[in-house]
Amino acid sequence: MNKFHHTKIFLLLLWCSLLAGCSKDFLNRPPEDAIVDANFYKTPEQVLAGTAPLYNIVWFAYNDKSSHGIGDGRGGALMSGSYQVENIRMQTTDVTGEVYTSWTSFFNVIAQSNMAINNITKYTAPSVPDNVKQAGIAEGRFMRAVAYSYLVQNWGPVPIIVDNNVLLTDTSITRNTVESIWEFIIRDLQFAVDNLPASPALRGRITSWSAKGMLAKAYLTRAGITGTLNQADLAEAKKHALDVILNSGSRLMTNYEDLFLMKNNNNSESLFSLQWKYDGDWGTQNSVQAFLAYGSEITGFGDGWGGDLGGSLDQLRLYSTLDKRRKATFMFPGDHYPYIHQSVDDPANPGKKIIQELQVPWNWVGTERYNTRAWVKKYVVGRPEDNEGKVTQQHTEINTYMLRLADIYLVYAEAALGAAPSTTDATALKYYNEVRKRAGVPERAVITANDIFNERRLELAMEGQIWYDIVRMHYHSPAKALQLIGAQDRGTYRIVPNAPINATSWTITSDTPAFYPVTESNFFLPYPAVEMSAAPNLRKPPVPYKF
Repeated sequence: MNKFHHTKIFLLLLWCSLLAGCSKDFLNRPPEDAIVDANFYKTPEQVLAGTAPLYNIVWFAYNDKSSHGIGDGRGGALMSGSYQVENIRMQTTDVTGEVYTSWTSFFNVIAQSNMAINNITKYTAPSVPDNVKQAGIAEGRFMRAVAYSYLVQNWGPVPIIVDNNVLLTDTSITRNTVESIWEFIIRDLQFAVDNLPASPALRGRITSWSAKGMLAKAYLTRAGITGTLNQADLAEAKKHALDVILNSGSRLMTNYEDLFLMKNNNNSESLFSLQWKYDGDWGTQNSVQAFLAYGSEITGFGDGWGGDLGGSLDQLRLYSTLDKRRKATFMFPGDHYPYIHQSVDDPANPGKKIIQELQVPWNWVGTERYNTRAWVKKYVVGRPEDNEGKVTQQHTEINTYMLRLADIYLVYAEAALGAAPSTTDATALKYYNEVRKRAGVPERAVITANDIFNERRLELAMEGQIWYDIVRMHYHSPAKALQLIGAQDRGTYRIVPNAPINATSWTITSDTPAFYPVTESNFFLPYPAVEMSAAPNLRKPPVPYKF
């Protein structure tokens, strides 16, 4: 028998177990980076405090760079000459940074979720109401399910781990089959549906509607894993999505751009969002502005390293001139953002700076004026003065959307379409067109799979989602998914506005086209090299999980 060596993810599980210390300070104030120990769960408030880390620090390594690197870089929304290039060029390897950081982040979520489930199950005081106890367990199972959904979509077979302590002595653990993992995910989410409250226990906490929305998406994705779309799973996806739409009380924000203002955290559209603190310990903050913002003049600090990052030409070609989502997602030269400010040279006082509302600059390139990037706007919130002071270098507290209502509208439409070439289903059209109406683009009377996929790209770009839509397509239509990736132009281009300030139209010209096709052999992410060298069981054939 091959011995399953303790790899770094599993050492991480040991670390989580050892975190159950007994100091007075630890018991009185749960740390933000660990699920607290057996002596803590004495009141409903302590149960809530014990699961709070599941909303930020355990996801930090994924959110930091991997979410946009994998979700948007591999998904085809981004281009760059220096940042995330292995992912953007579909040349991700077993030593690409985002492979390891996302893998360890997801297993960290699982480890800490397991710890919360175990401690709340065993040690919650009898005085704590049972519905509070079950809700705490449900939070852990929800987070574990979401982490596994990312793992299975990126790597396929992975080990299902439910007991951190058993793992430390078990030498037979190996990968489980994709079918087993999706069944595990759905069971965890169904438990969360049944045991989470209908209204958030605290602002930003998940509810039964959060779980039902994620369950709808899980059924939709699982529907294709055998190579053809399973009608029973599609029906479940439709049922749960419609229930969320009609009965959750959630509603679309009126203005798309408002979704990405920090003051609108936990808005009416948010079903599940990571909750960040700009002034907390390292790992409790949202750091993505540092990597996405085009320069320090709009962050107010020494970060803003995204000057070489921008929307791909393939992505930009999807936007019509009417689409309000473009400006909320990517900055074009001449765009005006009154709620973000920039530091610029004072023309009246050489060497001095003034602060003004952001007019996205365009640059001299040789003897011409144009930009070579449509810089990222989404999750770029600006300077401290734009956000009540809640910005420092590499720290903001804008929520990260993991699931929002517009996504569920499109999940319903996709499930209603199923394997048909097109649909005129009235309910599917209604919700699909609600998304389009908010964006300011014309409604459609008939929709196809390509229409829905492209709508999801426009609606969810820079939210780490596009790659997973391609994976869902690949389950049931692998040739189509591979062809789609190979046809995406991720090369260079130039943008010229019709005016340097408050531009209203732009000319975008391809400069050097670049296409990066993939094959079945490298469609899914490779297992991290460090894990493969330390854990030979990852090389063994996957087996069904024993429920």
